[in-house]
Amino acid sequence: MKPFDWVTGYPSLRMPMFGRNCVATSHALAAQAGIQMLQAGGNAVDAAIATAAAKTVTEPCSNGLGSDAFCILWDGKALHGLNASGGAPAAWSRDYFLQKYGAAERPPMRGWDSVTVPGAVAAWAALSERFGRLPFADLMQPAIRIAERGYLAPVVVQQKWAAAARIEAITRQPGFSEFFLPRGRAPDVGELVTFPGAEKTLRLIGETKGEAFYRGEIAEAIAAHARANGGAMTAADLAAFRPEWVTPTAKDYHGYTLHEIPPNGQGIAAQIALGLLEQFDLGGLPVDGPESQHLQIEAMKLAFSDTYRYVADPRGMEVTPEAMLDPAYLAERAKLIDRNRAQVFGPGKPPAGGTIYLTAADESGMMVSFIQSNFMGFGSGVVLPGWGISLQNRGYGFVLDAESPNVVAPGKRPFHTIIPGFLTKDGAPVMSFGVMGGNMQPQGHVQTLVRMIDHGQNPQAACDAPRWRVNEGLDINVEAAMPGATLERLKALGHQLEVIEDSYQDFGAGQFIWRMGDPAVEGYVAASDPRRDGQAVVW
Repeated sequence: MKPFDWVTGYPSLRMPMFGRNCVATSHALAAQAGIQMLQAGGNAVDAAIATAAAKTVTEPCSNGLGSDAFCILWDGKALHGLNASGGAPAAWSRDYFLQKYGAAERPPMRGWDSVTVPGAVAAWAALSERFGRLPFADLMQPAIRIAERGYLAPVVVQQKWAAAARIEAITRQPGFSEFFLPRGRAPDVGELVTFPGAEKTLRLIGETKGEAFYRGEIAEAIAAHARANGGAMTAADLAAFRPEWVTPTAKDYHGYTLHEIPPNGQGIAAQIALGLLEQFDLGGLPVDGPESQHLQIEAMKLAFSDTYRYVADPRGMEVTPEAMLDPAYLAERAKLIDRNRAQVFGPGKPPAGGTIYLTAADESGMMVSFIQSNFMGFGSGVVLPGWGISLQNRGYGFVLDAESPNVVAPGKRPFHTIIPGFLTKDGAPVMSFGVMGGNMQPQGHVQTLVRMIDHGQNPQAACDAPRWRVNEGLDINVEAAMPGATLERLKALGHQLEVIEDSYQDFGAGQFIWRMGDPAVEGYVAASDPRRDGQAVVW
């Protein structure tokens, strides 16, 4: 890799931050919650859990106590992955939805019939039990204080909150308006926001190490609310859930290795794209030039074509992740890329065989990449009265096509968009990172890694640089800051571009912690993305 260029070259209000203990996420109060745990003698896992709990309060338009979660962490010696995405209720089947809703392509987008078992709280408990240092109840205290005392609504959160308040499919869901629109509207920027009920829930979660959420008082309340509002979720569905420790998938790229959580998530799309791009010399091309951007866009489209066709709960997949990442297969697929025109790709045939992100690192060398989400903004829209639990709508990730590997079934996990990332070199940790925003996430992984690895841009510059986003067919969103000559050339190649001025909705945001040698001596560099009020706090 080229040495980092510490002059960003892009308009930005942020500079890289250096420290031996770091927390980065998209709300300052949540990042401070993590730093408080480090100052109290905790480690990066303690910091990540406290930050994640605080995020359920400070950014409710993206996640909540009813979220799912994934994590990749370096414990100082080895890499571990945690899949805390919940499965479908036992009553869910293809016939369940067809009989209830008639002809449909997938489960509904909102309401109880979009809710799978929430996994985030179980993720916190599992991480704490295996790797944490502080008492679990202590990790909930910052979030409890924020919920009780309140905070002032920030700009981006308020914009997303107000947008959801205009969607009837959300506001008509049981409990939503009472909890999130108590004044009959979304809060204004700078208005005090409190979450009555959530502090009680967080306290009980802390006292029981999450047990009350799955096998206690909270679980019974969730099941009763589902029963009263036409949902299928039961106390038995919640009690049966356990997060799964997994081995992250790995893909080498120009001397580094990108690690992602294996399916049911879409992280493999980033690895496929890098495997395709490895066939080209991106480092020899101008970083913001049309040739490099075109190759990355085409590789991303190819990666998505296979990801959307094959990725599902591993128990239902037709091919293995290893087959999808087979070097010979990717080399053949890369030959489909034409340097002189944009294309629409179909899936190949591999050989047989609304989200928040945070990252934390400490001076012992532990690094945590953690992501949790309610999916589409406020998720299902369902909120548990008296408890402040807003529930995700991950069930919408299933389909009702009986031939699809992602067809809904009891206990099955749906296709997931949220993906934490982790980078190593020669088996040693290098970077904990992630990007928020639906299918932008693997695209953000690819673009930022190319910028850092192939072009030597520092993490903050990679955050600030203009991005593109693949949609469907030839449609591409591009940030207005992309050089004009690059935009014109991409159009000439056949890309159908929409240039976006207000970019945070379309291009997500990311946080990065890059290890600079031995943490005890040199520490880390942390970067956050201003597109989503990103914050990095070091200590």
